[in-house]
Amino acid sequence: MLNSSDEQAKGAQDHRHISFEAIKNMRDLGGYLAAGGRRIMPGRLLRGANPGMASAADISKLKGYRLDVVLDFRTEAEKHAAETAFASSFNWIAEPVMVGNLSQELMLSLLQSGNPERSRQFMIDFYRAFPVRYQAQFRRFLKLAEQNNTMLYHCTAGKDRTGFASALLLAALGVDRATIIANYLESNRYNAAANAQVLAKLFKAELAPELIAPLLTVEAAYMEASLALIEEEYEGMDCYLRQVLDIDVERIRRNYLV
Repeated sequence: MLNSSDEQAKGAQDHRHISFEAIKNMRDLGGYLAAGGRRIMPGRLLRGANPGMASAADISKLKGYRLDVVLDFRTEAEKHAAETAFASSFNWIAEPVMVGNLSQELMLSLLQSGNPERSRQFMIDFYRAFPVRYQAQFRRFLKLAEQNNTMLYHCTAGKDRTGFASALLLAALGVDRATIIANYLESNRYNAAANAQVLAKLFKAELAPELIAPLLTVEAAYMEASLALIEEEYEGMDCYLRQVLDIDVERIRRNYLV
């Protein structure tokens, strides 16, 4: 049974989740407590899984947000020709982060290893790569926030690349670390049905689902690996945002906090 604080937290999560016909894991960052006791404005910053296969109703619903930009962290190999309807409807910008592209060859290698910890270590290693190898992409993402854009940003499942981008953005807005991790872990809830389908197919193919589960889900240890590297190599998040990525944190807060 949930206690009152748990119920309030669950209610806040449900309020931020946005339901669509063909877009998964879509959430609004609005409402989080941030710097100076202020809160993030609703309807300005959306995170999600790939919206490219959106239905006509989904596109109409998204247009209601008056998005200035949709930012896509996927690689070309992850895109589909059938995404043209979405592409013609929004200002869709590509900022590919290659490390997040889990190729079929890599999946097969990890499945054949017979070691779930190898899959988990792979995830930890590429989370540690995010703040080092992809500074240019994440800098441009945060510069869009500096420019006061209403935006949706996404990758394929909306959990890893989108998760790290969300951590940076929420930190810039002054959201505390525990809340950042909680927001990140919500992907497990909203991707649960899709993940269950994938794992069921693996079971039918006589492949061990526990080998692929670390790649389909998120764990606090993954995001903590990114945050720990930022602390180790860049003297903490504030220094990383302001000096390494050259982000005007105060301007972002003026744009989105009330």
